[in-house]
Amino acid sequence: MDNAGYTTLTRQTGLLREMQTVANNLANLSTTGFRKEGVIFAEHIKALDGKEASLSMATANVRLTVQLQGSLTRTNGTFDFAIEGEGFFMVETPDGERLTRAGSFTPNAEGELVTPDGYRLLDGGGSPIFIPPDARTIALASDGTLSADGKPQTQIGLYIPADPTDLTRQNGVLFRVAGDVLPVEETSILQGFVEGSNVNPVIEIARMIEVQRAYELGQGFLDKEDERIRGVLQTLGR
Repeated sequence: MDNAGYTTLTRQTGLLREMQTVANNLANLSTTGFRKEGVIFAEHIKALDGKEASLSMATANVRLTVQLQGSLTRTNGTFDFAIEGEGFFMVETPDGERLTRAGSFTPNAEGELVTPDGYRLLDGGGSPIFIPPDARTIALASDGTLSADGKPQTQIGLYIPADPTDLTRQNGVLFRVAGDVLPVEETSILQGFVEGSNVNPVIEIARMIEVQRAYELGQGFLDKEDERIRGVLQTLGR
């Protein structure tokens, strides 16, 4: 295979990865707290010997998480919380502390607020949040202060990574931070709401069509290159 073929293959690999990313975005259109993901293409150019033109290769190994605010949906759930502004909830998982925007919680058997997967929600000091079993009313102030029957219990912690590039998606709604995290103080938390996915289906479908057409063009070029090389080999073999 010549240089043009290798260049096209790297492009096709990147387009396939982007198509998978777009498909995953659409699959999580209704996932609470989901953050849209994109792919960043990078070009690598290498000088060749002699008078040959330089060789260009493309990679798409870097993923970008879009942090636009998702729409807020009223649920009236006592333990449904939505962040309005920047910041993440911090939850405790078996692999360590993780950040999330998915704010649907419920008390477990021990009275601690946990995610649907059983991960404990942490307060501003990094401790689990306990809900008194005999509490009749639970209220959340916009600054994250959680009260039971009018008595403040704790304050939900909100955090952001010190370096935004340290944020790595672990799964659909959980993020790992390689470096330090900083507390967020000027962001509001709403009770009885959840934040939806920030995926725009119209934009994603349009992008899927664009990527698919680009992939088909590349595949057509590879097919023609294959035919050309076969023709050359047949001619030389006569």
